[in-house]
Amino acid sequence: MKKIIIGLSLIASLSAFTKNREKPNILIILSDDQGWSDVGFNGCKEIPTPNLDALAQNGVRFTQGYASHPYCSPSRAGLLSGRYQQRFGHENNLPYHDAGPEDGLPVSEKLISEVLQKNGYKTCAIGKWHLGDSIKFWPNQRGFDDWYGFWGGGMSYWGKPKKDMPIYGVMRNGIPVPLDEISYLTDDFSREAVNYIDQYSKEDEPFFMYLAYNAPHGPMHATREHLSKVDYIEYGDRNVYAAMVSAMDTGIGQVIDKLKETGEYDNTLIFFYSDNGGAPKNGSRNLPFRGHKGMLFEGGIRVPFCVSWPDQIKGGRDYHEVISALDIFPTILSASGVKDKKQKQLDGTNMLPYLNGESKGVLHDVLFWRYSDGAGYAVRKGDYKMVMSGFKQKFFLFDMKNDPYEQNDLSSEMPQKLNELKSLYEDWTKGTVKALWQDPHAKNISKEEGELQKYINRASSGERK
Repeated sequence: MKKIIIGLSLIASLSAFTKNREKPNILIILSDDQGWSDVGFNGCKEIPTPNLDALAQNGVRFTQGYASHPYCSPSRAGLLSGRYQQRFGHENNLPYHDAGPEDGLPVSEKLISEVLQKNGYKTCAIGKWHLGDSIKFWPNQRGFDDWYGFWGGGMSYWGKPKKDMPIYGVMRNGIPVPLDEISYLTDDFSREAVNYIDQYSKEDEPFFMYLAYNAPHGPMHATREHLSKVDYIEYGDRNVYAAMVSAMDTGIGQVIDKLKETGEYDNTLIFFYSDNGGAPKNGSRNLPFRGHKGMLFEGGIRVPFCVSWPDQIKGGRDYHEVISALDIFPTILSASGVKDKKQKQLDGTNMLPYLNGESKGVLHDVLFWRYSDGAGYAVRKGDYKMVMSGFKQKFFLFDMKNDPYEQNDLSSEMPQKLNELKSLYEDWTKGTVKALWQDPHAKNISKEEGELQKYINRASSGERK
């Protein structure tokens, strides 16, 4: 009888495991303002990112992976909605100090969290939100069962709220977390993710976790422990930035280790990418690409990007065609087998057939970007990319195959190609709406461009006439 009981217990355990694995867990890991070349799998030698490198090695690295916007809030709106943020007016960062009660990712847009929540997934948001200050825009109102993080765009890594905004601190399901329970946000977010996986790996339902680190976005804060890992970097801002990236990588390693420990890793679809390019003042590097966060040159929108799903995606490969963060939503729907007939038209493409060799060709014939109500915009079609820089007030045209670093402007040499991309942009704008609020971040970029011009003028001021 004892052997029979043990046998039945084993069968029941295996049955539960099989039920839990019918659909994959979904994990989106988002970094904030991380430069293209600030991760080992893109060639970085000075910042240790062994866990991200292993994730890319075990999965697929995207060499032309794009964020859908050059800065934070709109980029996240595009990710979670699966649609160009200009279709619903969220193309600017939220106002810094005077956001109105209706300023946020419109509730008329259905997020991937809401779709998965209604289709048997446990859902969890950890980290930075930045999609609306009013309670109706917070994660618990947008399809997440659990939420640990902060709702704004920036936060002290020690969790201290701003004096003029007493509830602007770290929250757990909308309730402020006491400061004495916060150590260092990057470590705290990693710990919460590990604990969540440990808890829900015992459940029958799969989980969806949105792990959105605010690292390495400013303010530039790091613990002595993390700083000690990069004490060989002698440039102050680069040293702190490297420690912040290293701290995030360490936490991601802890999350992946927990997935493996609980038997969930092989059937977890994991995306990692940065919400936009590295910022010009945080010590990041987007080299060899031109530009930085806030710009539509490659440095502002081409980001470190990889995907892993050991059960379904063959790893150890690079994918060289253009892909977008907009592709994450439809890929998740395909992987989970979820169908939502009421879902609005998505702007991305399911990656899986292309990654598995079932579909040939490219995911996107054309991609678009826009900021500040059209002050700046870009179009990528095939090997050609047009940039209308709102700060330089100039059109650029680049051959991305032969000039991926955007050093040779072809706009005057190829006017027909330039006009073709202009026409595509004009057609695309017919499906967009006016921004719902003014763009405060544009002033930051304009100031940085002005500072650059001052340096140029100063450097050339001694030229002999």
